[in-house]
This record gives sequence, structure tokens and C-alpha cells, in this order.
Amino acid sequence: MILGVIFDLDGLKNDIVKLEEQAFSQGFWDSAREASHITKELTMKKALLQEYYSLESSLDEINVLIEFVETGDNDSEVELIKNVEIIATKIETLELKMLLGGEYDFNNAIVQVHSGAGGQEACDWAEMLERMYLRWCQRNGYKVEILDRQLGDGAGIKSSTLLVKGEYVFGNLKGEKGVHRLVRISPFDANKRRHTSFASIDIMPEIEDSEELEIQAKDIRIDVYRSTGAGGQHVNTTDSAVRITHLPTKIVVTCQNERSQIQNRETAMKVLRSKLIELELKRREEELLKIKGSNASISWGNQIRSYVFQPYMMVKDHRTNYEEGNVDSVMDGKIDKYIFAYLKWKKEES
Repeated sequence: MILGVIFDLDGLKNDIVKLEEQAFSQGFWDSAREASHITKELTMKKALLQEYYSLESSLDEINVLIEFVETGDNDSEVELIKNVEIIATKIETLELKMLLGGEYDFNNAIVQVHSGAGGQEACDWAEMLERMYLRWCQRNGYKVEILDRQLGDGAGIKSSTLLVKGEYVFGNLKGEKGVHRLVRISPFDANKRRHTSFASIDIMPEIEDSEELEIQAKDIRIDVYRSTGAGGQHVNTTDSAVRITHLPTKIVVTCQNERSQIQNRETAMKVLRSKLIELELKRREEELLKIKGSNASISWGNQIRSYVFQPYMMVKDHRTNYEEGNVDSVMDGKIDKYIFAYLKWKKEES
């Protein structure tokens, strides 16, 4: 009964049957991209079904332990408490996955952090957010590659581009996209005045080469230059950093993390491809908003979340109204409750 509240078992089984019919149909591999997409979706849904059966079995075991406890078995009571805690976590994880059904939700994610106006204060805030996401990745066992990082003048970072690898990374992080606002007593202000700083977070799914998006050579300009910052003697003596400009959209991406120009070029093209896919997703979303008659807009001034350090301590998401008073915990990467609240809110809005 508990699982029935969050899990549409019949719907999931029907989806699997339909996908299997497609997978065994004639001409399935005529389109490699479509076949890959269906195969991935089928694998994901089968994994969800397996998780359901595993949880169902665990619930049966708990019911047996309850019967033992009712007979006065103290050892069973200790085991029951332990198992209930474990299964509660598993149910929460399953519920979260049930909210992730977007086209790219299973993909890796490219995370970009950009400081706003405000000099050292804004750059310091951008670096704090970068650390928050790095800690979140570490807590969840995700692998992170730093593709590009521009240091601030004296403190923090101007920007940072991270590639986060793992299952459902984009689905989990997509709600973090937007402007994040900090209110605190600035450590850079000798008069100890309260400052407000902004940084923007951009989240894109990692998109590999596919039939879905073809970038024409005539549409891009590639510049190479000498890398800056940490990286050793090699970085400082070769023109290995790459900047790619997509002329039709004016999108610019850079990469200087890899040791060779060829590697940086490949990585920069990957980021560009993801940005163009994101642009198309945004266009579709704006069309849907027009159909729904919404006046919502995406702009630098519309922060999605506020982090207040003084005069009180609070982190509040302005879309879901979820908030916590333990700022230190949030800044240490414990943002799963915000992610979960956003996904539930988004599903209710759709």
C-alpha cells in the first residue's frame, strides 16, 4: 500500500511492454539515435521495476518482524527499527526517480557557475556555490571533471565549468539553474556592512555526437590561446586552450583543462553541443508557457534561491517555498531536499 501511493506499477509494466515491442520491431536499428534512446529508456524502466520488487520483498520482511515484536521478541524490535530506517531511505530514492522522466534526465550534466557584478564579493560567492555542488557530487558518488575555471581578481572565481558524471545527474540538478542570491556581512568590507551578491548557475545535459544536432563548420570560429592559472609548466608554454564561438547564436565556450589542444577542442565542442540543445529546450518551454498564458520570465534578476547569513540564517527556494535554517549544512552540499521539493513542485505545475 505504501508503494502504491508513489508507484504506478501497471503503468510502468505497460511502458516496458511497449518499449520491448519497439525494440524487437523490424527496422529498429535504422536510426541509431532513436534505438539508443529507446534502449536506454527500457533499461531505466526495468531497473525501476526491479527496485519496486526489491522494496516489496523488504516490506514483507518488515511485516514478519512486526509479528515477532508483537510476541515480545526484543531482538526483533532492534532489527525492525534498523530495517525501517533503511527502507524509508530506499522509498524516498524510488520516489525521486519516479519524478525523473525527462528526455535527458538520465544524462551526465554540465554545470556552469558565473559570478555576478560585485567584484571580490561576487567571485567569492561563485566559488562558495562551486564548492557546494562539488560536495553534493562527492556525497552522491558522482565523478567530476573541471573543464574550465577562471579565477577572480584577488578572490574566488569568475566562472567555472564542471562535467558531472553519473546516473540521473541532469535530472537531479536541472532545477538548480538560475540566479542564486547571497546576503551576508562581507569579509571584504572593512566597515562590516551587509552585502547582497548574485551568481548564476547553468545546468545542461551532456550530449554526445548524434543525429539530433549537427554543427556546421561554417557556423563556428575556433581560437586558441595560452592557458592561464594552475596546471604546471606545460599549461603556461603552449597554446592549448580553446575558445569556440557559434556564430548564429553568439554562444562562446572555452576549455583549458586538458593538456592538448585537440582534447580541449573536443571538450569545448561537447559543451557547445549541450548549450545548443539547452537553447532548443528553452525555446520549447517558452512556447509551452505562451500556450498556458504564463507571464513567467527567465532573467538575471529573478533569483530562484536566497542564502541569508545575516541578520538571521536561512536558505529559501522562492519557487517551492522550501527553506532551512542550517545554512552550513546546505553550503556543505546537503541540497537533496531542495532538489526533491523542486521536482515535486515541477510535476504539480506541469
